[in-house]
Amino acid sequence: MQLAGDYLLGEHDFSAFRASSCQAKSPVRTIHRLRIIRHGDFIYIDIIANAFLHHMVRNIVGVLIAVGAGKQEPDWASRILATRDRTRGGVTAPAEGLYLVGVEYPEHFRIPVPYTQITPSLAAMTLP
Repeated sequence: MQLAGDYLLGEHDFSAFRASSCQAKSPVRTIHRLRIIRHGDFIYIDIIANAFLHHMVRNIVGVLIAVGAGKQEPDWASRILATRDRTRGGVTAPAEGLYLVGVEYPEHFRIPVPYTQITPSLAAMTLP
């Protein structure tokens, strides 16, 4: 799985990994890190990129699962990427079990620091 993920590192046209309904102006994205971590019965897939296309992560995970199950060779990820064709992109993984852990923005966007980083006790409070 990690070998398959390594083919996706860097800047690429991810047309084959986006939903057919994706309205992004450009399919070019940069994956900075794609790491597979096995922990007991769980597989963690950690992806850091400059941005994601609609269903991009689900489609990447679908490919990685097929490779991990031995249904495809690791270079299948590279071949899919080269087609730029979603119909050749493999199975879309279900959303269940996939979690967005965090979002970071470059400083020039001037996004305020989340209040959970300023005072964690506020984040734990519930409103009536």
